[in-house]
Amino acid sequence: MRASSAQDPNKGLGIKARRALSYIVLAIVSFLCLFWFYVLFINATRSNAELTRGFTLVPSKNLIKNLTNVMTGTQPVLTGLINSLIIAGCSAALSTYFSTMTAYAIHAYDFKIKKFMFTFILMVMMIPTQVTALGFIQLVSKMKLEDSFIPLIVPTIAAPVTFFYMKQYMESNLPLSLLEAARIDGSGEFRTFNTIVLPLMKPAIAVQAIFTFVSSWNNYFTPALILHADKKKTLPILIAQLRSADFLKFDMGQVYAMIAFSIFPVIVVYLFLSKFIVQGVALGGVKG
Repeated sequence: MRASSAQDPNKGLGIKARRALSYIVLAIVSFLCLFWFYVLFINATRSNAELTRGFTLVPSKNLIKNLTNVMTGTQPVLTGLINSLIIAGCSAALSTYFSTMTAYAIHAYDFKIKKFMFTFILMVMMIPTQVTALGFIQLVSKMKLEDSFIPLIVPTIAAPVTFFYMKQYMESNLPLSLLEAARIDGSGEFRTFNTIVLPLMKPAIAVQAIFTFVSSWNNYFTPALILHADKKKTLPILIAQLRSADFLKFDMGQVYAMIAFSIFPVIVVYLFLSKFIVQGVALGGVKG
């Protein structure tokens, strides 16, 4: 009994070794992820002449000058920032809300074409954006919606990837018995969805809101085809125009400063939504 109840020292060493290995791998991955952000912000503090001399890990003193040149240059940076915030914010909100609603309909209701609709949505997920770009641009032109944010925001309502993630999350975190209890208590479907389903889906919504916001924020392909007026362009388009300047006007320090400036709102959005992810993980651990 004593021998069986005593803890095996080899087993304890194995657990400690695996834990140490996990920490080492996580530290390496974290370093590789954060190192390039550090390089970006270091380069944003350097002038064009300093950047041509090679790489360094020591920051320089030209950050304010680079940002001032970006703000006072020919590119409408602040307008582009506002445009990007409007498009990315509206896209994230609409995509997560309606994708969650679609996943709720597939999860909570039984109808004849339920399996077909689920398969069809997944098939749409396999179609690249570039394949439908020509037809999409023709449709936008016929509807006279060029230089408008509508073609960049409204289509994000149909987001198959977000729908699939929400559907899988509901499978393990949204019991049908809870919905039945709400219906018995007289709760309407929209009230059930908005007051019961959405709060339970907060961690998943936060994750997909971050992904959708970042994807829309970094999107260059579609906005470049639709937005032509300078006052309507987003930050990725302005960064591309800044990089394509002629040799006499090209300033790599300004390019790095503008990229760093464009990343800052994404970091703020992540820090704001990450608390919901942590709360969801903690809640799941307590339930388990």
